[in-house]
Amino acid sequence: MPIYEYRCSGCGHQKEVMQKMSDAPLTVCPACNQATFSKMLTAAGFQLKGSGWYATDFKGGASSTAASSASSTTESAPASTPCGGSCACH
Repeated sequence: MPIYEYRCSGCGHQKEVMQKMSDAPLTVCPACNQATFSKMLTAAGFQLKGSGWYATDFKGGASSTAASSASSTTESAPASTPCGGSCACH
């Protein structure tokens, strides 16, 4: 279910709301009760539920190949770099 961010153009109140894509957009601000509440253009946010591929393949743990290769890359970066080897640029 997507998470949308709304902002009131009247009072500036900002709120994240979890809604179905088929739900009508909110228009009334919960803070000032004016019809100036609208969706903001933000990065997509969503919440995964259930036991799908993301839970078994990408939810962490040292058993995944991606996680172990990422950690070995970080450990092998030289400490004399400007970022100290803590980023993925090396």
